[in-house]
Amino acid sequence: MSRYRSNQSVLSINDHAFCVAPMMDWTDRHCRVFHRAISSKAFLYTEMVTTGALIHGDVERHLGFDPLEHPVALQLGGSEPGDLAACARLAQRYGYAEVNLNCGCPSERVQRGAFGACLMETPEQVADCVKAMRDAVSIPVTVKHRIGLGRHEGYDFVRDFVGTVAAAGCELFIVHARNAWLDGLSPKENREVPPLRYDIVHRLKADFPDLTVILNGGLTAHEGASAAAQGLDGVMFGREAYHNPWVLAEVDSRWYGMADLSDQPRSRRVVAEAMAVYAEGFPELPARVILRHLLGLYHGKPRARLWRQRLSGVAAAAVGAAPALLRSTLDLVDPV
Repeated sequence: MSRYRSNQSVLSINDHAFCVAPMMDWTDRHCRVFHRAISSKAFLYTEMVTTGALIHGDVERHLGFDPLEHPVALQLGGSEPGDLAACARLAQRYGYAEVNLNCGCPSERVQRGAFGACLMETPEQVADCVKAMRDAVSIPVTVKHRIGLGRHEGYDFVRDFVGTVAAAGCELFIVHARNAWLDGLSPKENREVPPLRYDIVHRLKADFPDLTVILNGGLTAHEGASAAAQGLDGVMFGREAYHNPWVLAEVDSRWYGMADLSDQPRSRRVVAEAMAVYAEGFPELPARVILRHLLGLYHGKPRARLWRQRLSGVAAAAVGAAPALLRSTLDLVDPV
């Protein structure tokens, strides 16, 4: 099996066979624990954390996580090599398995900070950022990006971007197979309106066969994702994994070949019970801080509406109420 290297650290590409995307305000530490309770193997990413938030803010609040989340990577937003290197050191100190640079977010806030998708216009700058981080840490440094900017759909732009950044030592690229339109579209529209072009991602893999290339964008079902990513090194699911988290229940067997699932959850109830135990460790939090991530657990199942209503209702505002509320709701929705 081919592998990618970053200084002394080595990860198999198979670790990234199935990834859950970094999603702002969603993939926080509680969400990742929930996802890990469903899949032991899926590669998880934090929501994007800006370098400014780490350099000038509460590092523990942004970077603290439970070791059971592993493998988990920190996604950084920034454009200054020195700042990114300093934050990469923090990531390694906290025990993250990887640092990922965001070169794909199209939001106005990110554009004002001149990072995210804007960075695709300056591949040499991205290369400098990657080199600075690689020089600072021994964990892998990776990049998540789009296939282009604006309405221009030529291939040369993304090919040259990947080639320049790869020359700086980046060996894993997560490719969202849409352009980013930096004017006229909201972030939500940027996830839906620019057309998906999986063929561009396959051309990148053909031109850079030694790189690890992960497909992202529009993937919602395992069968379709497997077909779309044939010949690539892995896939990344985004909002489908959040709204319909039980899609992760098939990850270990489908993407990692784990025939013996004796250590895996057998049911949604088992996962919910595990999360009730987990929530006991956070008695200072309003229940909804943790429970909001579980709203889709019974998606498509009987009493799913009751599940959502109770976990997002008035009682969810109460501090320390998550374990009891979760257990009482579970007894109504999925009794033993």
